[in-house]
Amino acid sequence: MTLSKRLDFFAESKTLKMAKLSRELSAKGVDVINLTLGEPDFATPSHIIDAAKKAMDDGFTKYPPVAGYLDLKQAICQKFKTDNNLDYSPDQIVVSTGAKQSIMNVILSVVNPGDEVVIPTPYWVSYSEMVKFAEGIPVLVDATVEQNYKVSAAQIEAAITPKTKLFMFSSPCNPSGSIWSNQELSELAEVLKKYPEIYIISDEIYEHINFIGKHESIAQFDYLKERVIIINGVSKGFAMTGWRLGYIGASKEIAQACEKIQGQFTSGANSISQRATLAALTSDLKPTYDMQLAYHRRRDLVVNLSKEIKGFTCNVPDGAFYLFPDVRSYFGKSDGNTKIENADDLCMYLLDNAHVSLVSGDAFGTDACIRISFATADEKLIEAFARMKIALDKLQ
Repeated sequence: MTLSKRLDFFAESKTLKMAKLSRELSAKGVDVINLTLGEPDFATPSHIIDAAKKAMDDGFTKYPPVAGYLDLKQAICQKFKTDNNLDYSPDQIVVSTGAKQSIMNVILSVVNPGDEVVIPTPYWVSYSEMVKFAEGIPVLVDATVEQNYKVSAAQIEAAITPKTKLFMFSSPCNPSGSIWSNQELSELAEVLKKYPEIYIISDEIYEHINFIGKHESIAQFDYLKERVIIINGVSKGFAMTGWRLGYIGASKEIAQACEKIQGQFTSGANSISQRATLAALTSDLKPTYDMQLAYHRRRDLVVNLSKEIKGFTCNVPDGAFYLFPDVRSYFGKSDGNTKIENADDLCMYLLDNAHVSLVSGDAFGTDACIRISFATADEKLIEAFARMKIALDKLQ
């Protein structure tokens, strides 16, 4: 008996793999500081939890509509209008079991075998693997730390071919924390305007974790809006990772396609999570802004701590909650027992010797880097960097 060949199309998530290794080491009694997952360490705000409890008491325990409850979709439309000055109707919204499913729905809706998908690197770990799952071809466009990990519009245009079907990116970006400015988005939009057959996925899940001002969406350019699919959700900005609730804003054609696919995979997202999300989107955002301030403080903390590690070359993240240092200076070095050939080796070295769990940049399309999540308490971050410095100083 053999398994599906589809399993060979894509790789296991390295973020989940490193998190698993971290848990296994912790289970053996080792004090591991886990900085792998992009998960807020804050509790879900109490008013959102109360809304979920009320939903259960009110009988929201039956199958919900595949694309989401109407009042929630109306609230999402209002969110787009209030926060982004974008007009959507409820039939342009599809609510899914996390933003990850939202992205997969879209890719399966637009990508045919052999289609090319242009993805700036670094990118979120699952982008390229999702494209491969759909039998598409990821076309990676590299940005360096010197570019603040943002490719130029000219680089994107150079990657476009007659086979290009989709362009996808995130802003704020996981893993670099980079944010595309209005000017940069305008330049990109002018390029994409020339290619009306290309769809655009704009992953805006970190919208509320922005340290430099107003969020900018590429959907603001009217001549592109019908081709843009906005991905968003409540995991990051509302500390609701376990609730698994994401959504899209898109053309009616794309929304209908995603609803059709979702209807055969999972049907509607969890009914209680939908009611909790309704409360999150229609209530005071003070808890979200309080979390943003904490992440901003932690950003400043880890940027300063990174300056004490001589082999790290870092940008200053404008948003999200990751540091993405270039660590090539350690390649070829050894502590006498372990030789570091690449970022994978460095992550395993730090797990074994510093008991700090990180993710190799190879998972994000940039094999010269490692990703450090700072979505954890200040004292853990201080301890983690102290441990890393001691271990890295042994590499000669």
